[in-house]
Amino acid sequence: MVFSITAHKRGNGDATDLRQHGFVPGVIYGPDREPMPISVDALPLKKLYNEAGESSLVDFVIEGESEPVKVLIQDIQFDPVKGTMMHVDFRQIRMGVEMHATTELIYVGVSPAVKELGGTLVKVQEELDIKCLPKDLVSHIDVDLSVLCTFDDAIHIGDLKLPAGVIADEDPNTVIAKVTPPLTEDQLKAIEQENTVGVEAVEVEEKGKKEEEGESEAKAEDKKE
Repeated sequence: MVFSITAHKRGNGDATDLRQHGFVPGVIYGPDREPMPISVDALPLKKLYNEAGESSLVDFVIEGESEPVKVLIQDIQFDPVKGTMMHVDFRQIRMGVEMHATTELIYVGVSPAVKELGGTLVKVQEELDIKCLPKDLVSHIDVDLSVLCTFDDAIHIGDLKLPAGVIADEDPNTVIAKVTPPLTEDQLKAIEQENTVGVEAVEVEEKGKKEEEGESEAKAEDKKE
C-alpha cells in the first residue's frame, strides 16, 4: 500500500493559530535537506498516522515542489488532555542507504501452554528495532505463539522469522514472549493473605491519623480557652 501526504511550507507564524485553523505544525529533516518548518492538514495526518504508523514509508509532497520524497513519521506530539495532535516530525529517507527503524510485533496463533495447560501469556515487548534498506521496510513482524507448548518454552528475538533484507537490531537472546504456569492454591492463599494484611495496615494508619487530628484539634481548643 502506498501512503502519501501533502504539506505546506511554514514561516515563523503562530503555531496556535495554525492549530485553530485545522493544521498541525511540524518539520521535515534528513540527510539531504536542512530542517524545514511545514504544516499539514490535521484530518489527513490523523488518517495517515492510523494507517501507516511510524514504520511505513510515506510519499511526502511539499506544496510547490514537483517531486515527492520518501519520509517516515518520526514523532507526533499529542495534547495530554485533549489528545489532539500538536506537532509532527517527518524524517526524510535516502532509498539506497541502510536505515534504522522500529516496527510493531504482532502476536499471532494460540499457545498450547495457554490453551491446554492454563498458563498465562507474557508479552515482554511490543516493538522491535530493525535495520534494512528502505525498500525492505515492513510495518510489522508476526510472532508465532504456537511454538509455546510448555512453560519451559520461550520465543527469543533470534527465533523470529524476519522478512528478506530485514535484520534485528537487538540482542538475539532477548526473550520476547513466554507462558507462565497458573498459580497454585498455596500461592493464591499467600496473595490473599498479603492483600488482607495490606488492607488492615491501611485501616490502622488511617485510624491513627484521625486520632492524631482529633488530639491536635483538642489542643487547639484548649489554647483558645
